[in-house]
Amino acid sequence: METSVIRLLTCGSVDDGKSTLIGRLLVETDSVPHDTVDTARNIRRSGSTIAAGEIDFSLLTDGLEAEREQGITIDVAYRSMSLLDGKRLIISDAPGHEQYTRNMAVAASRADIGLVLIDATKGVRTQTLRHLMICALMGVERIIIAINKLDAMHYSESTFEQIQNDVHVVLDRLEIKDAHFIPMSALAGDNVVSRSTNMPWYTGDTLLDSIQNWNKPEGAQASARMRIQLISRAENFRGVAGTVHLGGFNLGDEVCVYPGKQKAKISKILSYTSELEGVEEGDAITLVLTPEVDATRGDMIAHVADEIESSDRFMANIVWLHDDPLIHSRSYLIISGPTQVPAIITRIKNRIDVHTGEHISVNSLGVNEIGTVEIATDTPMPLLPYSKSREFGNFIVVDRQNFKTVGAGMIVHSLRRGSNITHQDYEVGKVERSAQKSQKSRVIWLTGLSGSGKSTIANALEKKLFTQGIHAYVLDGDNLRLGLNMDLGFTPEDRAENVRRVSEVAKILVDAGLVVITALVSPFEGDRQRARSIFEPDEFMEVFVDTPVDVCITRDPKGLYKKAASGAIPNFTGVGQDYEVPSHPDLVLDGRASVEENVALIIKGLT
Repeated sequence: METSVIRLLTCGSVDDGKSTLIGRLLVETDSVPHDTVDTARNIRRSGSTIAAGEIDFSLLTDGLEAEREQGITIDVAYRSMSLLDGKRLIISDAPGHEQYTRNMAVAASRADIGLVLIDATKGVRTQTLRHLMICALMGVERIIIAINKLDAMHYSESTFEQIQNDVHVVLDRLEIKDAHFIPMSALAGDNVVSRSTNMPWYTGDTLLDSIQNWNKPEGAQASARMRIQLISRAENFRGVAGTVHLGGFNLGDEVCVYPGKQKAKISKILSYTSELEGVEEGDAITLVLTPEVDATRGDMIAHVADEIESSDRFMANIVWLHDDPLIHSRSYLIISGPTQVPAIITRIKNRIDVHTGEHISVNSLGVNEIGTVEIATDTPMPLLPYSKSREFGNFIVVDRQNFKTVGAGMIVHSLRRGSNITHQDYEVGKVERSAQKSQKSRVIWLTGLSGSGKSTIANALEKKLFTQGIHAYVLDGDNLRLGLNMDLGFTPEDRAENVRRVSEVAKILVDAGLVVITALVSPFEGDRQRARSIFEPDEFMEVFVDTPVDVCITRDPKGLYKKAASGAIPNFTGVGQDYEVPSHPDLVLDGRASVEENVALIIKGLT
């Protein structure tokens, strides 16, 4: 069935003419109020060469004053117009500058058609290739390649054919099947709405024709899915609310709620105004289930016959959007719809070269780079491959410290080991082991610069606890690097993995009923917070040994600062690599104070 709404994404490099093209399309289809058009005749961007009285079409899609001042599109501008066959076209004008790739990626995730502009005077550029790859990854159904500004090339057919041949190589590599090339001039209006008389050698569709003749592909019949967005409570019922995707639900259908796999029947279907017998894709409704199940926001509802497997291990394609690189073993938040789950990148499989399509082995991903990764989530998630469902196969990656979006991802598939491994419970647990030792197990996480006194304090603290009959054990960073972590270096990604391993060992020892003391630099706030997250709230005590770097350099017990100053240690914290001071430590110690005084403060904090 054809969709009543078509979502069009326009993208390409800076100054390829996207805003001008969309502005002209809107004006020539009479989709802009006349007073707005009159305003575009009188306002000019800084440095504009458009003659007085002529329409500056690009102003019709720019919503931010900063865009007009800089002459670039920063945010995604959305406009709507009606097509001849009654469909509604929603146009998103995405930014072309590299630093705003995140805006383009978000718009692509919902687009049906991708309109990629190429400046005929400049040819195919890196950002063009990146946008084509993102469109392919995001499942955009049709790609229209508009080779613009041909008026500046005297409407040269050979120029058009050369660029077309160059792009065809990329389309074949990305396996884009539904692609259309249109020669045009957005400024002059050639082949936008009306066929150009300046290019008699072109006999294909205009841009408007190519948009209007697109129909949503007929896919395989899919069963309905609904992700719970809200628990609705009233005096006489408890319902689950959300938007239906992929199929439909009917009264009496037997459904299953994931990831808990709780079965129930639909006893009522409620819209805002009435009760319904059935619902279809796109309907926002409330379901009342019998029996009432323990469902929560973010859970998925599907027909009982679907047997959806929830997993905590996934392979995914990811577009990295932040200046700080993506590194494995660092903890992030994965958000998909209303579901938010802590996760780590367990492996970066490759980076995809946008020029050649080659999969290159790397240890990190930089800003605007695209790659394939493996992800481990703290709890199972009922995600589907993105190729089967854009709604249930997408996610964003969020920094746990500042809550900024740093990546956009698409699920390739769940990993088999995610469903093959289950937690084994034993009758003797942490509570029993701690009670046997007459103590409360916990971890005391000492962090600070090298030379701050962490190991000295840890040693004295263990001795003090030992004399009090407390079963304690020190996990020292240097000692662990002689064995368990001997394969790790001091890059940010290796430091993240170092902290992850130490925290997991500490968790095992806490489960054994011990008081664990860790002494390692752990310079990054995100890594320490991930360590905290795997413990119960009252089990983790972060202790910041605050010692000025000049004091640490004076002490230099291992001669590391001297080596770092000579260049022998390039990633040494405090010299070649920053130390992120804990934002909310449980205890701050003055590294210049006596060891006895600092040990007493820790013991006081434990009581």
